[in-house]
Amino acid sequence: MSPLPPLADVLATARVVALPLATRFRGIRTREAVVFEGPEGWTEFSPFAEYGDPEAATWLAAAIEFGWHPTPPPVRASVAVNATVPAVAAAEVDAVLARYDGCRTAKVKVAEAGQVLADDVARVRAVRAAMGPEGRVRIDANGGWNVDEAERAVHALAEFDLEYVEQPCGEVEELAQLRERIGYLDIPIAADESVRKADDPLRVARAGAADLLVIKAQPLGGVRAALAIVAEAGLPAVVSSALDTSVGLSMGLALAAALPDLDYDCGLGTAALFTADVVGAPLLPVGGSLSVSRATPTTATLDRVEAPTDRCGWWLQRLARCYRLLEDDVTRG
Repeated sequence: MSPLPPLADVLATARVVALPLATRFRGIRTREAVVFEGPEGWTEFSPFAEYGDPEAATWLAAAIEFGWHPTPPPVRASVAVNATVPAVAAAEVDAVLARYDGCRTAKVKVAEAGQVLADDVARVRAVRAAMGPEGRVRIDANGGWNVDEAERAVHALAEFDLEYVEQPCGEVEELAQLRERIGYLDIPIAADESVRKADDPLRVARAGAADLLVIKAQPLGGVRAALAIVAEAGLPAVVSSALDTSVGLSMGLALAAALPDLDYDCGLGTAALFTADVVGAPLLPVGGSLSVSRATPTTATLDRVEAPTDRCGWWLQRLARCYRLLEDDVTRG
């Protein structure tokens, strides 16, 4: 691991923000994050609140890399992105999709706690109707099904011509078993949590349990670490966000721009889920794509979304704890 900048330098420009969401997503209505500026530009630390410090420290490593080290050379100037449809009622689908200009692909959240398969079917049917026959529809269960439930759900949703099914089950062995069971349907399985939350992010590829990988820069420790995982896995990749601010989305764009091959639209259009952002011009899709660029907040834009005082303290203490974990790693060599 590279030497760390002094903690004082990280904290010098750190601002804790709270972005309101247009629709409840992942069970939250507000997304909190820390943004700070390094020599290369603004960067973001935003592990979800429930994550422990060892996991969150990986996100901090990514943030420091993006702020203090040049990004790999890009091989493309723009990245096609998908619309993201939370687990809303079918009647709300059109309003969600209207926030994504020109996106030809939609990722639909399914397997939401408290909902049933009929809710998923109605939502995906509404998305397919809105996207038309040429649109691409993928679903994301976030590991919410067991193998039998996943098989039943995929059968029920197959009529909507799914591009792929993301993390239908939580365990690698379950993904492999499901992939065998539904192989004849020719619907690929994508792995997300089995990569970004795994001690061994390559295990899912070695087990033949997925057809493609969903990769996120922060949870994997940074752009370079994510690129190395994709190269070693030898599978197609989709770059996605972790409900980042536009600063965090810049990190995802740097990753997507540097991938040698990018066959799928990426999940980096999620600024459309917010009603406010850290920049005056959020990274929103135009014609279904994002230009590869770096978001730069101003004092005024950060002031508008500053988190409450108690949350600022909570986040800055968390950042300092994670920094000390990274410092220990550097010391151990």
